[in-house]
Amino acid sequence: MRILIVEDDADIRTLIAFHIKAMGAEAIEAENGQKALSAIGSGGVDLAILDIMLPGISGIEILRRIRAEGPDRELPVIVASALNSENDIISALEEGADDYITKPFSPKILIARVKSLLRRSPSKAAGRVVSTPHGVSLDTGKRKCFVSGEEIPLTATEFDILLSLISADGCVRRRTEIIEEIKGDDYPVTERSIDVQIAALRKKLGSAGSHIATVWGIGYRYAEE
Repeated sequence: MRILIVEDDADIRTLIAFHIKAMGAEAIEAENGQKALSAIGSGGVDLAILDIMLPGISGIEILRRIRAEGPDRELPVIVASALNSENDIISALEEGADDYITKPFSPKILIARVKSLLRRSPSKAAGRVVSTPHGVSLDTGKRKCFVSGEEIPLTATEFDILLSLISADGCVRRRTEIIEEIKGDDYPVTERSIDVQIAALRKKLGSAGSHIATVWGIGYRYAEE
């Protein structure tokens, strides 16, 4: 397992690397955006921990490039940043971050987030296929989404939200229920972040996205009809 740490503060980078190695993974360090993109382009990175305020290429721009069409677009990314406003968090999620943790943070919490996201990242593990009458199918083993046979790239969080809604058999899922189910009840991102992820899902799914219905004041449901 190879974890990329993109952080310009040497002390923080070394601290994160220490805990990554302690969990039995290889830590790859990059102090700026150019080195980060080079490491990702070389292949073999399983997850990235990404700061936003970097010299040269910003963390947001790195996210955009990762999520653009290419072999690394499904790379799990955790943003670890001192930017802690709701708008900063929402912006990172809109660009495709799977998780967001604010500085200062507990290394133990960061590692827990890393392990959680790795468990949800694409793999060749056996799983099941969940399908809808509208041509949407989710392979839970390979963690891939298809619409009418065409693969639709989703982030790990988007995949889990869609699976949660489809698996509810038409029942309404509250925003808090979605957050607790896919992240745990200690996830710090506000309910508004779920709205951002839902908007991204609808856009990626195209016409099939219209079946994700908003239940005003409550949450969302996947409408079979």
